[in-house]
Amino acid sequence: MKILVATEKPFAPVAIEGIRKEVEGAGHQLVLLEKYTEKEQLLVAVKDADALIVRSDKITPEVFDAAENLKIVVRAGAGYDSIDTEYAKQKGVVVENTPGQNANAVAELVFGLLVFAVRSFYNGKAGSELMGKKLGILAFGNVGRNVARIAKGFGMDIYAYDAYCPAQVIEQAGVHAVANQDELFKTCDVVSLHIPATPETKQSINAAVVGQMKKGGILVNTARKEVINEPELIQLMKERSDLKFVTDIKPDADEEFKAFEGRYFSTPKKMGAQTAEANINAGIAAAKQINAFFLNGDTKFQVNK
Repeated sequence: MKILVATEKPFAPVAIEGIRKEVEGAGHQLVLLEKYTEKEQLLVAVKDADALIVRSDKITPEVFDAAENLKIVVRAGAGYDSIDTEYAKQKGVVVENTPGQNANAVAELVFGLLVFAVRSFYNGKAGSELMGKKLGILAFGNVGRNVARIAKGFGMDIYAYDAYCPAQVIEQAGVHAVANQDELFKTCDVVSLHIPATPETKQSINAAVVGQMKKGGILVNTARKEVINEPELIQLMKERSDLKFVTDIKPDADEEFKAFEGRYFSTPKKMGAQTAEANINAGIAAAKQINAFFLNGDTKFQVNK
């Protein structure tokens, strides 16, 4: 089978070595399309590929139509909203992600952003500490659980809400389970977002929700920018000079947010999974999943059933 790695943002060389070892060790052919700049390059490369490994690359109906032999696409990472999963299903193509491989990297970044925020963005002025603060985790998946693990080391009081995770599971992890999203925002000093971008969640983090936070509240977003209602959050931050917002996903309204000096920070690009370890883990996991699919039809991580 021909397995194509198509990445505008390439994997680290050591990750490619690991992917190659997995793919060729299973008797398949590995082809690389790295740092491509035109969609046409992807359309040509994918034409005879049986499997595709991508990162945040957009895999549209046009790509699926061009890929005559394609049977499986694996997103090396957790989020897969850049792939048209419904069209893939229509074409009989399995789409998978690699959940958990980037989780620790994202969770550590949450605390990098948080320490930066509570220490007044290192501007020389006195800040505060995380110890004893109430941390709210919105969605208790792989990343949320790693955030909780790290938060315990900081001595934080940890709360979580996840509409799809039983309260008992949250409590068993040593975290307070709350009844709903509103209770999480009302209770906590800090809320860290880990929800996917779905029709239900897009624009859901709005003024009414965030406005429930107590004085000095901090909102952290390392999930997806689409879940934030940017105009409403901007208006809320104008009305409440105590709120802070830190993110690794530059908002569309980044320039407007920059007006809140000392209360807003965004990394230049999405940084959550930008570690050597996460890069390697996700790439090799993707290769292993493809090998398992061709070996025995394994679709454990399929997201378009």
